[in-house]
Amino acid sequence: MDEGKAAGPLAGLRVIEMEGLGPCPLAGQFLADLGAEVTLIVRKAGPADPTDIVNRGKRSAALDLKSERGLEAAKRLIARADVVIEGFRPGVMERLGLGPEPMLAANPGLVFGRMTGWGQDGPLSPTAGHDINYLGITGVLNAIGRRGETPPPPLNIGADYAGGTMFLLLGVLSALYERGRSGRGQVVDAAMIDGATALMSLFHSFLARGWWRNEREANLLDGGAPFYRTYRCRDGKFLSVGALEPQFHAALLRIAGLPAAHGETQEERAEWPARHALYEEVFATRTRDEWAAAFAGSDACVAPVMDWEEAPAHPQMAARGVLAPVGGVMQAAPAPRFARTPARPARPPSAAGGAIRMRCCGRWGWRERTAVRTPRPLSMPIPASKRISPGERCRGRRPEAQAAVRGAPSSPGRRRSGRARRGGRGDAPAGGAAGAG
Repeated sequence: MDEGKAAGPLAGLRVIEMEGLGPCPLAGQFLADLGAEVTLIVRKAGPADPTDIVNRGKRSAALDLKSERGLEAAKRLIARADVVIEGFRPGVMERLGLGPEPMLAANPGLVFGRMTGWGQDGPLSPTAGHDINYLGITGVLNAIGRRGETPPPPLNIGADYAGGTMFLLLGVLSALYERGRSGRGQVVDAAMIDGATALMSLFHSFLARGWWRNEREANLLDGGAPFYRTYRCRDGKFLSVGALEPQFHAALLRIAGLPAAHGETQEERAEWPARHALYEEVFATRTRDEWAAAFAGSDACVAPVMDWEEAPAHPQMAARGVLAPVGGVMQAAPAPRFARTPARPARPPSAAGGAIRMRCCGRWGWRERTAVRTPRPLSMPIPASKRISPGERCRGRRPEAQAAVRGAPSSPGRRRSGRARRGGRGDAPAGGAAGAG
């Protein structure tokens, strides 16, 4: 596989990510996984941390946004970007001087992705919140859990990542697609309450048709049905059962040794409580792995419930390489998978704050080695040490810069493309931060 094909489908896309927590960093990770040049603006520099998975494959620039020089450097990066994503409360970017109005004026093609929990407007928009709060007001949280018990926190998947990260990405990529027709960027307002609610379309249909009760553990997909829930096995481990369709339900009954007559009354809710008790007794007679072996290769829709440590070794997970160590840290492989433009294997995060000096200046058309200390106009040529081979003509440079080019040592065995010499998005020079691409 050649380098071009290994770059990923988003190769060449320039993204600026403002440092934050939750959905925005994961969105940046997914973009970087698929080949985008993601530069993370951080508050301070620091060593590389291989456990910081959401920052894998990104560059980072440590900028003091309260200083004139740091703010100017951030503006220059955004002016050269295709996308900026941020997860601050409404108004923070505006107060920094990095809001959509000035940034789109400087870069009309910019897609400005804004990620919040409550949204950019509404009475709660200026207040703090977390995944559990956002799910709480949408109706989603109330639908999860056991009957008569308090709703459990369902990790922070529903609002933060499904309703947040994925809708931010949908919005950003949609805006980029539209930009291909109009040539203009725009603001994307991605709110977790919007996204989490949008995911519930099926359940709103069920409610409208009278197929869903407004109570927990009383419905088809909330653990109310005996054929769609988890069961404890003899060894204390668990089995997931999802035999919804009649043919799959029949396979479940046959392999588990349950009464075949249950297939005729599968949807009769009055029968469900008694069947819960019966199925619990049956599944408690064997270990989880014994049941998994019994159902292997069938269409009964039964699978073992694995813990974090067991999941990588499951045969299906292992066959696809879904989880693998990167820098000694177990993590997910890039997803989804592309036939013609596959993503590169995941790379560990680089040191925080080193990219401005090592890579961004050269790749994004800057002359200075340290943007914060010595900002210069973006129109300045790229330094000889980063882009231009010795002896090449360097139009527009001061005499001392030309002399520096003539005296620079050569890079053996390396030939710069014309695109790279012009300051385009050619390969970065050697010696950059680890994992920076």
